[in-house]
Amino acid sequence: MDNRPIGIFDSGIGGLTVFKEIRELLPNEDLIYFGDTARVPYGSKSVQVIRKFSSEIATYLTLQNVKMLVVACNTASALALSTLKSETSLPVIGVIDPGVRAAIKFAGDGPVGVIGTRATIASGAYQDRISRLRCNLRFVARACPLLVPIVEENLMQSDIARMALEMYLSDFKKQQVSSLILACTHYPLLKSLINEFFEGKTVLIDSALETALEVREVLQARRINSDSTQSGHETFFVSDSPEAFSEIAADFLGRPVAGECFLHSWQNEI
Repeated sequence: MDNRPIGIFDSGIGGLTVFKEIRELLPNEDLIYFGDTARVPYGSKSVQVIRKFSSEIATYLTLQNVKMLVVACNTASALALSTLKSETSLPVIGVIDPGVRAAIKFAGDGPVGVIGTRATIASGAYQDRISRLRCNLRFVARACPLLVPIVEENLMQSDIARMALEMYLSDFKKQQVSSLILACTHYPLLKSLINEFFEGKTVLIDSALETALEVREVLQARRINSDSTQSGHETFFVSDSPEAFSEIAADFLGRPVAGECFLHSWQNEI
């Protein structure tokens, strides 16, 4: 047994979708979340910059004595996962493979839609994995760069959000995609609007639950799950504006991230 915390990171608040599922599935594990709010979004940045940022955060979390790294960011998973695995002996889990497996499960005859940041879509990571697992399955992919700032600014129920979804998803609706992979951990925060746009006829896939299940499997396989019977402790780190993060995170999690939790501002300590 290993009572060290699990380290989870994302470019901003989107990874809280993964954090929330891990917490519900593993209530006794200690969790550390890092949101790189000073440098969000990652999707418009170069491969080299994304890898650099991801390595910096992984190093920082390792210094917090974590036992596992969960890359709760599709862009970082697509472009930096192999780099992180080569830099640490810790188990490193991304969000792409769990999401693809779930999408194929519900795909039927397809096609499968994929929406994500520019960097995620340009990497071809989702398209490649879909083709490997089911080579005859059609897919449609599109970058939706406006959606991350909409979520980061807490505009999930705004007219701006609806207009952006109409612009990005009209072609998916015309092609009658059977399932749609929300290939960015920010996008599940728009899930109700996306479901409304598709009139409930398309299965929406976010990798949060599937990733949490994989985290549990790896912990058990490596025998590093916690033996604590107490509720897990939570620590939140952000690279900018803890107050703004706290407000949005509380709305999403349905509870405050202060009090029994701790909110820190990262001061370029690496």
